[in-house]
Amino acid sequence: MSTATEELSQHTPETHTLLTLGVFDGVHLGHQSLIETLVERARARGLCPGVVTFNPHPLEVLRPDMHLPLLMSIDERVHCIRKSGVPLTVPLTFTREISEYSPLEFVRMLVSHLHMRGLLLGPDFVLGKNRAGTAEALEALGTQVGYTVEVVPPYMIDGQVVSSTVIRGALSAGDIGTATRMLGRRYTLSGTVGSTSKRGASIGFPTANLDICSKRALPRDGVYATIAHVPDGQFASVTNIGFRPTFGHSERVVETHILDFEGQVYGAPLTIEFVAFIRQEIAFRDRDELVSQINRDVVETRTILGDSNK
Repeated sequence: MSTATEELSQHTPETHTLLTLGVFDGVHLGHQSLIETLVERARARGLCPGVVTFNPHPLEVLRPDMHLPLLMSIDERVHCIRKSGVPLTVPLTFTREISEYSPLEFVRMLVSHLHMRGLLLGPDFVLGKNRAGTAEALEALGTQVGYTVEVVPPYMIDGQVVSSTVIRGALSAGDIGTATRMLGRRYTLSGTVGSTSKRGASIGFPTANLDICSKRALPRDGVYATIAHVPDGQFASVTNIGFRPTFGHSERVVETHILDFEGQVYGAPLTIEFVAFIRQEIAFRDRDELVSQINRDVVETRTILGDSNK
């Protein structure tokens, strides 16, 4: 039994299904619209809605030389899809073997193990060896194997197609507003506090350094108004992403100064919500200049969060 069939067989439902397939990185508004349509169509046909989400991203397997930053971990993705009202959410390991399947082999696998009777596709979706599984090809196979195919139009905001690629580009440019609009929520980074900055504490601004998977998409280097979620609650915070040039560091860090908080966070889970870009990261001439700028960053953060977090 192949890895794919073994994984799918662990999720075999009791009823027939209407499925959609894809990576769903970020579960942005386009994905949410597709999932909403999936749930509606499934309910109308008396089918169980299901999502098959590929992990890792196919490009990581097919183009290992290419670094593709991800908006979500697989666990976050599955949790978000299930919260959208999809009872059948199947993470499927994408491998070289799967990339060599013909479209017919792949859909037969879905029909056999997931009892697929319908396939709902986003725009430009393809699968199978040599990208042969276009919507037209899958529809033709449907008449042979026994399932329907529907393609939904792209989801647009301000004349632009919402996509994970566009969101990654917005984050890399520090355009938090565009990322927030397309995600339908604020972009977050989650992890464990790996260390706390003694140097920051020595100047009155202790920071929690977040241990993050190297595959995660980071906003551009700079300073951000953020909201920190710790076990004790949520707090306004100022987050710096970069290399701390004033101190001559060579390692990129995500460090957060949590306002009005005096608890211990080392080793604790921490989630950061990005609200707004404040400024780029720069090197300061001395300690006093750095302290003055951080004080201004704190004031600006309080102003921003006072407006956006009511």
